[in-house]
Amino acid sequence: MTDMVQSAAAPSATRVSDAYRWLQLSIGVAAMVMIANYQYGWTFFVPDIQKTFGWDRASIQWAFTLFVLFETWLVPIEGWFVDKYGPRIVVLVGGVLCAVGWAINAQATSLNGYYLGMIIAGIGAGGVYGTCVGNALKWFPDKRGLAAGITAAGFGAGSALTVAPIQAMIKDSGFQATFLYFGLGQGIVICILAFFLLAPKAGQVPNVVANANLLQTRRNYQPTEVLRQPIFWLMYFMFVIVGAGGLMVTANLKPIAADWKVDNVPVTLMAVTMTAVTFAATIDRVLNGLTRPFFGWISDMIGRENTMFIAFGMEGFGIWMLYLWGHDPVWFVLLSGFVFFAWGEIYSLFPSTCTDTFGAKFATTNAGLLYTAKGTAALLVPIANYMQQSSGTWDSVFIIAAGANILASLLAIAVLKPWRKIVVAKSTI
Repeated sequence: MTDMVQSAAAPSATRVSDAYRWLQLSIGVAAMVMIANYQYGWTFFVPDIQKTFGWDRASIQWAFTLFVLFETWLVPIEGWFVDKYGPRIVVLVGGVLCAVGWAINAQATSLNGYYLGMIIAGIGAGGVYGTCVGNALKWFPDKRGLAAGITAAGFGAGSALTVAPIQAMIKDSGFQATFLYFGLGQGIVICILAFFLLAPKAGQVPNVVANANLLQTRRNYQPTEVLRQPIFWLMYFMFVIVGAGGLMVTANLKPIAADWKVDNVPVTLMAVTMTAVTFAATIDRVLNGLTRPFFGWISDMIGRENTMFIAFGMEGFGIWMLYLWGHDPVWFVLLSGFVFFAWGEIYSLFPSTCTDTFGAKFATTNAGLLYTAKGTAALLVPIANYMQQSSGTWDSVFIIAAGANILASLLAIAVLKPWRKIVVAKSTI
């Protein structure tokens, strides 16, 4: 109630044009494209790091886990800075840290060196990611799913164009030089984009659109209140179990392809020929990007939980089919693409569901609290590697991941949907 009174008393700015809102969204998307390789490009460096230093794969992949942990778990703090001081300073610092992180990787000769480099890059990437998604949620209260999806698509698909160049540069110039030049280049562009990012003032954006399928609160929950809401922890659990499967495939795409002996097999689809792992990585990133605005847009129309039920069910089916048929190079490419298409939408569905449930005023911080679930999920990636190393196969990893997605699909429709209806109804009384 206090928030409603404060917002009513606050001086309203003039409503901005839709073109201006889309411009702000585009700047955020461009920044997201620039941080994409810090996560999605990592898999291409792992084999060369392993070959050069002789460390076991599970130990190397802790660098990826640490990246995701620091990318996600600090987002609520970065979100608090954004909600208080605006997006510009956080993205600027994030760009600097991203560049420094991969510059450290370029010089590292120990596991601890890679751990440090990826921690610093993770802090920087998380600052950029949380800021841009939060800003999208604030600029588009009328199209939250779509706006969050388009912004997250920049992160999901942003590395697609650089899959081949990164692999080529690693082959020609070595992985250290690739870390240095890609890290510095992307970091500098992020710093430039930071100067053009702005947060909306009261009155600049339209009011929430009434939709029977979209349950949206009229109350703004403080972050400390959100953490006391049991429904938040249900969303958190669902985010973790869906996120873990996708992160496992992201971190291990090339190693899985190598273990299944399909990585260097030429595959021709739509008159294009590449090795299976390059083809898969390129298609995966495109589909992982497209799914975010697509399912975000769908969720704006049919509701968040209904969309989760469909998407998570598809993901469980896709992981199971990849396990069964992925030893064939063509099916490896097609099914890994399907898996990424059914996975990436979590980065539009969960932020928009969180903001629908807990309000827009503290959207960056609250969505950031939920986003830490990605970091928790990343802790399961090394466990998957240890399971694979101890058994010699990926069987149990794929079976568990498929089952977890089916569970999340059922939770969305049977538990989250009716529960959120009660929570939102109470908040509007």
